[in-house]
Amino acid sequence: MTLILTVIAVALIFEYINGFHDTANSIATVVSTKVLTPRQAVILAAVTNLFGAMWGTAVAKTITSGLVDSKAVAMTSDIIICALVGAIIWNLITWWSGLPSSSSHALIGGLCGSALAAAHNNWGVIIWAQPSSVHWYLGKGLLCKVIVPMFTSPLMGFVLGFILMGLLYFFLRKQRPTKVNNFFGKAQIFSAGVMGFMHGTNDAQKTMGIIALALLAGTKAGHLDNLPGFLSFLHTPEPPAGKDMEIATWIKVTCALTMAAGTAVGGWRIIRTLGHKMVKLHPINGFAAEASSATVIALASHLGIPVSTTHNISAAIMGVGSAKRFNAIKWVVVERMVWAWLFTIPVAGGIAYVLVLFMQQAGWVP
Repeated sequence: MTLILTVIAVALIFEYINGFHDTANSIATVVSTKVLTPRQAVILAAVTNLFGAMWGTAVAKTITSGLVDSKAVAMTSDIIICALVGAIIWNLITWWSGLPSSSSHALIGGLCGSALAAAHNNWGVIIWAQPSSVHWYLGKGLLCKVIVPMFTSPLMGFVLGFILMGLLYFFLRKQRPTKVNNFFGKAQIFSAGVMGFMHGTNDAQKTMGIIALALLAGTKAGHLDNLPGFLSFLHTPEPPAGKDMEIATWIKVTCALTMAAGTAVGGWRIIRTLGHKMVKLHPINGFAAEASSATVIALASHLGIPVSTTHNISAAIMGVGSAKRFNAIKWVVVERMVWAWLFTIPVAGGIAYVLVLFMQQAGWVP
């Protein structure tokens, strides 16, 4: 019972860090264009993240059953803790370095690394590709749900940002800059709010899935038998065959509030990288970047794909900047970000893998 509660606590710590680590995703542009003050932008992001986190569970279901074969390895509480700690360590490293890496991919890497170690290097424990006979997007596996979207979603963000910015330049080319800035200053408040909402729909759900997974494992192992009445809500029976796990309302509310609290702290190191170091932004640029990124994330959340909000908004900003002129982007900064993107899954997974090995050597897990 204590171990289950520890999992929930560590998962919420991850969610809190995710809130301030990824705050920049939804507010960097609106802060850099001076449409909102940092305090106003953080409040906007916190509120919209909260509502977004309560919207849907498709991504959470992917985390609980679409990446690791639960029949090949028991995702016990201590294994899940190692996965979370691996993701947390990498998040803190990149946050301290001011690099906008993906909390989503850090968590996925941690899950895969800990599961691999727990299965004693049986690579079959990872679901690589499991197509659906109904629709391709209903399939499971690391390839179609993580690897392919890791490259295609930023590309979509870049292309949409480039096209939308190009269209705005074309249709507004005869308008006075002051008039354009005034209009898009107001429009950017809306687009930043939508971006925050979409961030909540995708990112908060990953921790919901982890908590549900831990409670299911605890219930199957009998750790949650004979609970006192006030804790009976923790008991999570396995769903019927062929059915996805339903995420309890209390899990959704708790994760949503935790992410909102983390968001309220802010992530100023990453805001400086996205909003100032990479490209100079005006309100019209910020609107185009946020609208493009939010569109991609909305599509991914609907399909249950745990994409990186960080990758999408960063790529959209690059597309918007390139529409002005290609050398407007500071590609040295972009290069550092891309390396962080590529290292996230293997490094977070490696940390979790080593943690599980240590626990095995200590005799704490089989």
